Amino acid sequence: MRKTSSYKVIGLLIPFVLVLIILSISLGSVNISIAEIAKILLGSPTENTANYNILFSYRLPKTLTSVFAGAALGFAGLQMQTLFRNPLAGPFVLGISSGASLGVALLVLLGVGINGALAYWGMAIASIVGSLTVLLMVVLVSVRLKDSMSLLLVGLMFGAFTSAIVGVMQYFSTAEDIQNFLFWTFGATGNLSWTELQIFIPIIIIGISLGYWQAKPLNALLMGDYYAQSMGLRIKNVRLFLVISTSILAGIVTAFCGPIAFLGIAVPHISRILFKTSNHFVLIPATLLLGACLLLVCDIIAQVPYSDLILPINAVTSLFGAPVVIWLILRRKNISKTFG
Repeated sequence: MRKTSSYKVIGLLIPFVLVLIILSISLGSVNISIAEIAKILLGSPTENTANYNILFSYRLPKTLTSVFAGAALGFAGLQMQTLFRNPLAGPFVLGISSGASLGVALLVLLGVGINGALAYWGMAIASIVGSLTVLLMVVLVSVRLKDSMSLLLVGLMFGAFTSAIVGVMQYFSTAEDIQNFLFWTFGATGNLSWTELQIFIPIIIIGISLGYWQAKPLNALLMGDYYAQSMGLRIKNVRLFLVISTSILAGIVTAFCGPIAFLGIAVPHISRILFKTSNHFVLIPATLLLGACLLLVCDIIAQVPYSDLILPINAVTSLFGAPVVIWLILRRKNISKTFG
């Protein structure tokens, strides 16, 4: 039954993902026809080298980034909402995003003069180091805590503490450094090359694999910690795996794309409402595919087709996505029933 339901979800959503991928690589400031895209992808000779370069150097990497980043954030949000049984929990609730922001702030706001590709890699590395530092602290704390709610509060305190440090650094920084840091916080999916994708995609696959392994324990956690323990579940071990999986997913996306808001909270709710289930064997493929769909849609909108204008992806995810979620929740009326 579980496999059948999962296959149905995949069968319903994969066509939407494929359509959005085609739209993403065809629309932009330069319109490339679907026929020409097919010709280029099939390796047929083309006279328009500009379109070839646009497709392979920018649009394909950007589209793949959107697919994997959206899937990662949606799945990370699902794990956190189930672990804490809280509809407001998201992938950054453990302070991972704030740790990444602190790492980038230390690099940018201290006025370290790096330019070009080195600047991008420097920011990515700084973000990863910041995320890993917070992850290490959260993992050490999670081993000592007995309940998930305490871990949630500790994660929020880590986030508040690191955000406060960033705020102090911004106060004493120059306008140019603050502007550079602000641009990073807008988020972007078009900064990755094929080299970065060779790091980005495998790490996301590892994070998703760790989380998918916990699908059955996630179902048990919905019934409460005492019920899960009575079923023989080791809560601390499950919590540790979920924290590590979420931290990997949220950390790598933040490192390479910046902090992308909204998706991690919204996608799990959309999945539950559309498929009317709390079964994680269905919700996991649903959140992966819906997360990819939603970020692809937002990225297409952010590119403003047939225009040179590019909007911040963070603004688009909230501006266009929040009304949809509000509408869905109003139809559901009582979303808290999902968490017992």
